Amino acid sequence: MNIANSASVNAAANSASNGEPGTVQSAASTLVLKRALQTQAESAIALLNALPQPPALATQGKVGRNLDTFA
Repeated sequence: MNIANSASVNAAANSASNGEPGTVQSAASTLVLKRALQTQAESAIALLNALPQPPALATQGKVGRNLDTFA
């Protein structure tokens, strides 16, 4: 899932940049952009949290105690 070039973020950014500063449309566009970016950030956090944890280092034996040999 590519969230770097999300269509909703691009549309919100284009809409926010096309409005006159200080207008209701500009304020609404900025709010939509902020919400789109927040949604994108939440998606990124969910993806990072879904990653599996790496295995723990060995506690016994000669291999893997001082050097993480997991590849």
